[in-house]
Amino acid sequence: MTFEQKWLEYDYNPFILFNSNGKIISVNAEAQFLLGFTTSSELFELATTYASVNFGFRTTFLELAYGRYHFFGITVGYEDENEVGLKLYQAPSYKLSTKKPIGEVVNVYTIVDLCIASNSINCDLKFQKDYDPTIPDIILDSDKMIKLLNKIYAASKKGSSVRTKIYYRVGEHIRFDEKKYSLFSIEIIPENFNTAKKAEIKLFAEENNFHICIDKSITINIPMITD
Repeated sequence: MTFEQKWLEYDYNPFILFNSNGKIISVNAEAQFLLGFTTSSELFELATTYASVNFGFRTTFLELAYGRYHFFGITVGYEDENEVGLKLYQAPSYKLSTKKPIGEVVNVYTIVDLCIASNSINCDLKFQKDYDPTIPDIILDSDKMIKLLNKIYAASKKGSSVRTKIYYRVGEHIRFDEKKYSLFSIEIIPENFNTAKKAEIKLFAEENNFHICIDKSITINIPMITD
């Protein structure tokens, strides 16, 4: 792999190269993650829809969302009828005006386990856990986080399973007071979710300064502030 190819491979923005039949020829690392939230056929349709009429490149600004991915524009390019390339430009995930979290130093695993235990009482939900053990104790408003998690778990319909993941977000960060902080996520993946509760959960999260994404799963993105 040449130095130029490495720049494309590790670009923050997904890039996919298709053949004329919509089959993927190559993708960069970020596009591989994107394909976990959408299909190659959907992206190929996007590329053919916004390709220029004649050979060349065309950039279009539009809002797109696939799971945790949000884009503000795309570029489609082709020089012959055999291959077409698609690049999607990621929108910033976090606004610079977001308030720095306040609270006490807590262990996030203890908080999540407490919520799971309390929601397991007199309930036939099946809880599964998938934790990255490397997240340190962080500053967080534990009372508000517990309320948010309880709202999410309560929206999972009885008799179904709920998977909870805690993981570090590689390469993503946020700034507060000119200092950069890494991010991690608490992702809750319900087998059967009461979508009528979606607006209530999102409103509570936004009012209490939690960055949340609700799609097929519910993801809370949290800065790792330790002092």
